[in-house]
Amino acid sequence: MKTDDRYLQLAEGQVFVRRWTPESLVTSTPLILLHDSLGCVDLWRDFPERLAEALERPVIAYDRLGYGRSDSRQALPSLGFIQEEAELYFPPLVRALGLERYALLGHSVGGPMAVTLAAIQGKACEWVVTLAAQAFVEVRTLEGIRKARGEFGRPEVFERLARWHGEKARWVLDAWTEIWLSEDFADWTLKPWAQQLQVPLLAIHGDEDEYASLASPEALVSAAGGPARSLILEGCGHFPQKEEPQTCINAIREFARG
Repeated sequence: MKTDDRYLQLAEGQVFVRRWTPESLVTSTPLILLHDSLGCVDLWRDFPERLAEALERPVIAYDRLGYGRSDSRQALPSLGFIQEEAELYFPPLVRALGLERYALLGHSVGGPMAVTLAAIQGKACEWVVTLAAQAFVEVRTLEGIRKARGEFGRPEVFERLARWHGEKARWVLDAWTEIWLSEDFADWTLKPWAQQLQVPLLAIHGDEDEYASLASPEALVSAAGGPARSLILEGCGHFPQKEEPQTCINAIREFARG
């Protein structure tokens, strides 16, 4: 397995990117990972490497601006941050990487970003997988975020976040909690973008997810404009890639081959 780290200089700042390339390749079309609201490249752990080996294709992960090893941002993202990632930040990243075609996998809010990206980019995207994605703002979503915000008020918990994001940790936390808990964000829904989606979709979701009930994958699959199905993992919470990694990898491999 070859691992390559690099920083890409984009108009808004430097973005950290890591690429895993297995020795055996069935296709050179990479799978690009989009992390969750508190995530970064390093928090994917060994999941990308295992995916690359199983799929026999390169896997690429990047830290969005403001996260992990990428440059910081001053202002919080707007309420349209999901669409903005798809329209403003992702396209120059792909151009800098020299990619014409790719597949997408997003965890949590990275899922809506992946769906929106695929809807906008069209044939450039081969297929989409979501892990624990939200399709709309649920009561469970808000309750989970409020509980987490309280936990991060404890110094020892906040320090764990700072371990991955450094001095950007407070921005990362506020970018998650302040937007999702805003009354102006309450009506957000992924449905319009899902309806525009024409490529195959696999929505993986745990039945004990703390931030989105099974109504989210159901809504996403039913709204999808292309072929779509869900995989519900029993006894699994908001991190299927950590709680049931091999099950996820097997399902993604079968889905990609199909």
